[in-house]
Amino acid sequence: MAKDLRLSAVHNFLAKSQGVVNEDLEVDGILKEYFIPDYILLPGSEISKNSHCPACPVIVFINSKSGGQLGGELLMTYRTLLNKNQVFNLGEKSPDKVLHQLYVNLEKLKQSGDILSSEIQRRLRLIVAGGDGTAGWLLGVISDLKLAQPPPVATVPLGTGNNLPFSFGWGKKNPGTDHQSVKSFLDQVRNAREMKIDSWHILMRMRAPKEGSCDPIAPLELPYSLHAFHRVSKTDTLNLEGYHTFRGGFWNYFSMGMDAQVSYAFHTERKLHPEKFKNQLANQTTYAKLGCSQGWFCASLLHPSSRNIAQLAKVNIMKRSGQWEDLNIPPSIRSIICLNLPSFSGGFNPWGTPDRKKLQQRDLTPPYVDDGLLEIVGFRNAWHGLVLLAPSGHGTRLAQANRVRFEFHKGAVEHTFMRMDGEPWKQPLPVDDDTVVVEISHFGQVSMLANPHCRSKSINSPSSPYTPKDDDYDSNEDELEEDSEGRRKLGAAQTFKFPETFDIAHLS
Repeated sequence: MAKDLRLSAVHNFLAKSQGVVNEDLEVDGILKEYFIPDYILLPGSEISKNSHCPACPVIVFINSKSGGQLGGELLMTYRTLLNKNQVFNLGEKSPDKVLHQLYVNLEKLKQSGDILSSEIQRRLRLIVAGGDGTAGWLLGVISDLKLAQPPPVATVPLGTGNNLPFSFGWGKKNPGTDHQSVKSFLDQVRNAREMKIDSWHILMRMRAPKEGSCDPIAPLELPYSLHAFHRVSKTDTLNLEGYHTFRGGFWNYFSMGMDAQVSYAFHTERKLHPEKFKNQLANQTTYAKLGCSQGWFCASLLHPSSRNIAQLAKVNIMKRSGQWEDLNIPPSIRSIICLNLPSFSGGFNPWGTPDRKKLQQRDLTPPYVDDGLLEIVGFRNAWHGLVLLAPSGHGTRLAQANRVRFEFHKGAVEHTFMRMDGEPWKQPLPVDDDTVVVEISHFGQVSMLANPHCRSKSINSPSSPYTPKDDDYDSNEDELEEDSEGRRKLGAAQTFKFPETFDIAHLS
């Protein structure tokens, strides 16, 4: 009986709200279909009994320093069209604090019988405007909060590569910031479909060095990617006495080698000369120049062979069978990519779309973003990478795996370069330790919003079938014939808190 009364109350509330909708979708310039009232957002505010129930309530996070001046302009536009308290500048307030406060308040309101709060929680969608690193920051927070009903996320391309937005159909060019452009984007968010993607956990462990530090070095030694990869605390269940343990998470890709080195140089240059990085085209031009100056095009001459992946580390993979097996890496491979989404380095797909014959010959499956598998690809140099410009070009397909482990050879090099979802760092390696291990494993999924131009394919969605292509361009490649609480989290909200002195301008 009580349940029937509640359903009746909800029905009456929605019917009344729909009547308001039909009268006016925009009042005083405010978009009511996306608007969230203050009493939902600000604990202690006076409850409004006559608030309209929005069809698509949104919380918006904007990196105001992304995209040159575009981030700041976009922030102003969203705050004009929506409640300013539902639009957040990530340079002022972090997403973990925002979402924690919001969901605590929603639960209190629901328990008091407020129907609107229940509907807003059920319909809520998040928008994040920034680069891939900014989007990854929000996805990490959502994963760690372990919400019963986590909201799906739409990404606005404000970075340089914009691989996440591109993968789900939001484009890779920086958006317009005028009212009409934002209204159009909000309409797309409202009509977008939800799509699950895999989340990946990365763990690195090494003996504490006798001298010096092996903490990740972000560009210019700034705390650049603290949310992406960091040392665990002494109280963490993953911490071992006498060892340094680092962990993080990614959704698009993890890479190691020359490509990460070029990215590291790019971010360092951006910190030294921010005036050169005012728009997306300038960023991409500078990136290409650094690829040349770093020797990526002449790697065989300028890149020591000791830094080639096979000389640097032993690589093991685990497929669904649960058995570790060695992965044979061609000796010329200088960059290795563990890919979750079909977009890397500004929209290229290193894995490509192998035809059915090659899938069968290599014991591979079609690449889906929610199948619990990573596609592992290698590149020799930048010239090898240029094959991605060909219609069916791709890198050296190495394997698909549910888990990947790198065991670094003792004293091979003093450091290497790594990158996750656009955020690079220089990783020192102890010369006297033969147990340095990096391990990647699957840990759950998050929900993204995809529009009709989505490039990602879901194993569970009949609307996104895999369409193999003929591999007519082979790229002249060397084609190769325990669950703890710590593993189930990215570090909880503590992981995603930046220091007071952190400058968000350095987050892509």
